[in-house]
Amino acid sequence: MEKIRLQKIIADAGISSRRKAEELIEKGAVLVNGKRAKLGEKADPSKDKITVAGREIKIQNNAKKYYIMLHKPRGYITTASDEGGRKCVTELVEDVPARLFHVGRLDRESEGLLFMTNDGDFANMITHPSTHFAKTYRVTVRPRVTEEQLTKLTTGVIVDGRESLPASIRVIKGEQDRTVLEIVLEEGRNRQIRKMCEAVGLEVARLKRTAIGPVKLGMLQPGKWRELTNEEMRMIKNYHKKLEAKHEQEISGGSRRKR
Repeated sequence: MEKIRLQKIIADAGISSRRKAEELIEKGAVLVNGKRAKLGEKADPSKDKITVAGREIKIQNNAKKYYIMLHKPRGYITTASDEGGRKCVTELVEDVPARLFHVGRLDRESEGLLFMTNDGDFANMITHPSTHFAKTYRVTVRPRVTEEQLTKLTTGVIVDGRESLPASIRVIKGEQDRTVLEIVLEEGRNRQIRKMCEAVGLEVARLKRTAIGPVKLGMLQPGKWRELTNEEMRMIKNYHKKLEAKHEQEISGGSRRKR
């Protein structure tokens, strides 16, 4: 069998996404034949002994791939397990006959649409930073939003030392002491919306992800899951192709300007 990058092997085994696998490699949690692995290293899963956090992994190429839409409730964390005993999203999909990992994150107090899968290529398609899969959120903030705050949030604010990408924002409902917003982001940094709002003097009272790319949460109830339909999978793949084409155009356009 041809040697494959470790992060792909780990993702294909259903341990984590490729990006998370890279973090595990950098932390020294991955061993190949007893030796600490390096980022970028390749291995042959049919011959090499690969362990992640002390657990040997095996790839089953004929295993069924699952593509799950989960409505994550508040109070759950997006991790496989937690030493502190906190509730994890994997507990909500225990009846799926495969080891699933989450695609992207929602923090503990946030709710809404979360994809889970055992397909590393699918996870990489959604989360790769070059594609900027748009994510839509319904956000309740306090106090009432001003035009100045909306402008700042839309054009970009400093989050963790660098400016956020422009966001699409519209007011759904405004009340005396709060505002309900729809925010569409094309990047996904840690607790980004909360930090963006904090930067302009707003407090997030509730945050719900309602869509990832073209796929909407719909009426799926908190704590429930279902498999993505064939039509939704087709929509995701077509959306990804358009994003890739846009990215290639931006690269080629930048190259021409430099000449």
